[in-house]
Amino acid sequence: MPNLFANLPAADASAEEFSRLLVQRNLVVERIVSSGQSSPPGFWYDQPNAEWILLIQGEASLRFADEPESRQLVAGDYLDIAAHRRHRVEATSARPQTIWLTIHYRLPELSG
Repeated sequence: MPNLFANLPAADASAEEFSRLLVQRNLVVERIVSSGQSSPPGFWYDQPNAEWILLIQGEASLRFADEPESRQLVAGDYLDIAAHRRHRVEATSARPQTIWLTIHYRLPELSG
């Protein structure tokens, strides 16, 4: 049986590790393991799909372009990020590693 805590990268990994756990039409579930990484200076994610995130382990600081302050996340915190809502990762903990569970999804167009 797969386990979110199995096969983690080394705690001093120089890059984040992205593992796709499930891929379906309009849906991708990933485990992301961060070891102190952050978004590059001046970089903002602007994704075409919405993203639901759950912090499983560690701590992180997430910043939205439309908010004056960063949000401090701890294990158990979750957020839903709308498509094209600009955001960046300001910081992640290295010890313990930061483990995210993310769900990227696209809502079908509503007709009416």
